[in-house]
Amino acid sequence: MRFEPLPPPATQAEAIATQDRLRPQVSLAGAVPDPLRRIAGLDVAYAVDDSRVAGAVTVLDADTLDVIETATVLRPVEFPYVPGLLAFREIPALLDCLAELTHVPDVLVCDGYGLAHPRRFGLACHLGVLTDLPTFGVAKTAFIGTFADPASPRGSHSDLVDDSVDAPEVIGRVLRTQTATKPVFVSTGHRISLDAATELTLRLTPKYRLPETTRQADQACRRALASAP
Repeated sequence: MRFEPLPPPATQAEAIATQDRLRPQVSLAGAVPDPLRRIAGLDVAYAVDDSRVAGAVTVLDADTLDVIETATVLRPVEFPYVPGLLAFREIPALLDCLAELTHVPDVLVCDGYGLAHPRRFGLACHLGVLTDLPTFGVAKTAFIGTFADPASPRGSHSDLVDDSVDAPEVIGRVLRTQTATKPVFVSTGHRISLDAATELTLRLTPKYRLPETTRQADQACRRALASAP
């Protein structure tokens, strides 16, 4: 997988304009890929002084959830911390990781948001459009939106709704991946429906609250950062 280098936006306004330009390319439809062989988790970790970011992509076997391949990259942080624009800090490192893979994933799972974003273009949407791979986000907390707490059993869910607009809009799903634990927040990014993303999230959480893809990528980027000179 090869991607053109992305120059960082010079300003916040330029970053927002990029999101607005790319957003119409997002597709919110799509079934679970068939055959589904490999699922990749993507995550980043930042240096204490915020000068560097470690990106990680971990590819798992879709049936066993065993790790097939991991790629990590360390890069300087090239964009300031601005809520809603975090993708511009993370995508360069994640694209570098994807370019190193020898196994092309069938689905990307981001630790973050897709449609559940103020401009409907979170990290999962952005990466999905740039890679044209089915992509969705699973977040630990809600960035925007309101929701009813799902019932306690595993698999229970409720809608994540943006009711700050004239016509309230479902932007994600609040999903209980383990009985009596905090839910996660699933949102589609590109080329996959919310139902399909929810189904895959449950497949990826047989034992823990967070998807195994996220758990493995989180550990990988933290190791890369800790071992850097």
